[in-house]
Amino acid sequence: MNENINILIVEDDVDINNLLNKILNRHGYSVRSAYSGSEAKMCLEHYEFQLVLLDLMLPGVTGEELVAEIRKMNTMPIIVISAKTGQDTKIDLLRLGADDFVSKPFDVNEVLARVEAQLRRYMVFSAEDEKSNVLKHKNLSLNPDTVEVMVDGKSINLTAREFAILELLMSYPNKVFTKANLFEKVWNEEFLGDDNTVNVHVSNLRSKIAKEDPDTEYIHTVWGIGFKMSDKT
Repeated sequence: MNENINILIVEDDVDINNLLNKILNRHGYSVRSAYSGSEAKMCLEHYEFQLVLLDLMLPGVTGEELVAEIRKMNTMPIIVISAKTGQDTKIDLLRLGADDFVSKPFDVNEVLARVEAQLRRYMVFSAEDEKSNVLKHKNLSLNPDTVEVMVDGKSINLTAREFAILELLMSYPNKVFTKANLFEKVWNEEFLGDDNTVNVHVSNLRSKIAKEDPDTEYIHTVWGIGFKMSDKT
């Protein structure tokens, strides 16, 4: 069962990384190792993980920066394993978005128990989201069942057309939709080349989202083609 759970270990100490890798592999998890913050960032961009085990003192991107980056795009559990054991460090990390903290030197069985506990919680919440068809992107969530859109925990009011555009974009976050695609699917009419209708609705949609989260790009313009969900961090 655990082979479907992918865990990323981010630790520059080769011996510790290998130890964690061996233990998790032995318990059936699928494991990938990164030895720097930059390598971890690349792994996170290209692969899907259900949990991250993270050291703080890393070459390239620091552990603290990685926590912040991960939280912009994913809700998976982050367990920090570090020799930085100060109370302020732990509090700052939890505020940044880490889920748990294990001090070095660590007990192997404690790490395993914490991994299992975090995964239990995460898989339950993920299953609930799947059941309810909730679409998520960064700090944005859209529930087609309740017709509700939340940005950074705050509800926003959209028109029926705005909601339909956002639902379409979020359903296929990597796809670029031309203005003709959007018009024909949302308005259910033939597109006769008038960009303005789509542009106005997308502009209004962006403004409503930006009012609650001004520092994050959600809808990206692909010049000369159309729109897609933004993958900028």
